[in-house]
Amino acid sequence: MDVPDIPPFSLRQLAYLVAAADAGTMAAAAERLHVSTSALSDAITELERVTGTRLCVRRRAHGLTLTSAGAHVVGHARPLLAAARELSISLASPDGELSGPLTIACYPTLAPTVLPPLLHDFGAAHPAVELHLLEVTHEELRGRIETGEVDVAFVYETLVPGNPSRARLFELPAHVLVSAGDPLADRATVRLEDVADRDLILLDAPPSSEHTLSLFAARGLTPRIRHRTSSYEAVRTLVGRGLGYGVLVQRPLNPASYEGYPVVMKEIEPAVPPVGIDVIWSSDAAPTPRVRALIDFACSIDWPGRSAS
Repeated sequence: MDVPDIPPFSLRQLAYLVAAADAGTMAAAAERLHVSTSALSDAITELERVTGTRLCVRRRAHGLTLTSAGAHVVGHARPLLAAARELSISLASPDGELSGPLTIACYPTLAPTVLPPLLHDFGAAHPAVELHLLEVTHEELRGRIETGEVDVAFVYETLVPGNPSRARLFELPAHVLVSAGDPLADRATVRLEDVADRDLILLDAPPSSEHTLSLFAARGLTPRIRHRTSSYEAVRTLVGRGLGYGVLVQRPLNPASYEGYPVVMKEIEPAVPPVGIDVIWSSDAAPTPRVRALIDFACSIDWPGRSAS
């Protein structure tokens, strides 16, 4: 019987190198791993010795930079470390039960729609899965799926950092939001030409602001912006008080603002292109069983606007 070759390095050494690459400095990586900087540095030095290759350049004032060989090792080490973690989790789990941590990232404007069924229904079906939530912007999400810090993310189709795997969940066209007392509230539809000269309460959070302005630009219009806010609910509240109108994509069932003022959603005429909402995950390796289960669950939900997908 052939004896498998045993590599001259350990998973711990690989984990230390990956942590240093992600953190950018030895000190920051050591703090994240709760080890001393000297212990982490010594482990990477030993990894370089046994591989016979310089893996990183360390500069006290400029942090740590991977060499081409170091980047190659880190790229191969990530799936190895992920597989080792999954093996440890599976051995500690009852047969057939999904368990272990699962980090979900979501754009803030999508969170009220996407997160409740995941936390309630998926969480109830798989109680041993530890769901961790991150509300992040496009820029804050960048690179975190590739490093494994985020398992799945719920995003708008127009803002997807990197080149992840993805599945479409639903699509929704933007609508105009007005107060119940607005003269436009009695109309069946609203044209953007009807509101361009009125006060706009702009949801100033990517990609919402860019999307709203692009809808007007496509018609040769420039809206008159009265207030900007990064809060979706603040837009609804200001509109409810009659301070202007809004252009939003998400469609909450509650027909009133946070303060209780009634607001009315009006479809835009002519119809505008819908915005797609996707779930994304790493394309570098096959998803773990619990990640696959969450993706399948998300794709099975009867989301609002699902029929348009």
